[in-house]
Amino acid sequence: MSVSSMSSYQDDSSIPLVDDDPSGLEPDMSPDEQEEKARLIAQVLELQNTLDDLSQRVDSVKEENLKLRSENQVLGQYIENLMSASSVFQSTSPKTKKKAT
Repeated sequence: MSVSSMSSYQDDSSIPLVDDDPSGLEPDMSPDEQEEKARLIAQVLELQNTLDDLSQRVDSVKEENLKLRSENQVLGQYIENLMSASSVFQSTSPKTKKKAT
């Protein structure tokens, strides 16, 4: 996920939701229900942050992977050039073999 696409949803807290209550909790809910709702909201926010962190980590790993692939390609070409310049790795044409009598 790119940074530009993340910025479009990072400030969702300013968007009012249908069930938003100015006091934060609905008066017709029992204290247990209010506590459960608050706990679930906190858990959702934590999971959103975790997802955001993981998305950023995936992006950084993708960038590192691309960089390493490029470096690997350069090194492979370098090794290939060294091998082609070295007489040790040159293909030799078979010479006439002496027969043992």
